[in-house]
Amino acid sequence: MAKIQLNGKKIKIYNGSNIKDLVKKYRLNEKKIAIELNGRILPQNQYTKKKLKENDKVEIVQFIGGG
Repeated sequence: MAKIQLNGKKIKIYNGSNIKDLVKKYRLNEKKIAIELNGRILPQNQYTKKKLKENDKVEIVQFIGGG
């Protein structure tokens, strides 16, 4: 297990987990989110390629429509 920070909270993830795993776990719509990993915006085509490691900082922002 590895510990990361997700939106300011410490969580545990399985070793070898990637961003796509987090998206699935929290049932997020990839078309309506932006993800920052360690201070950098991560393109969607990197979600499965980028493996998370100990002490990574992930911020997930959801876009919500309204008027």
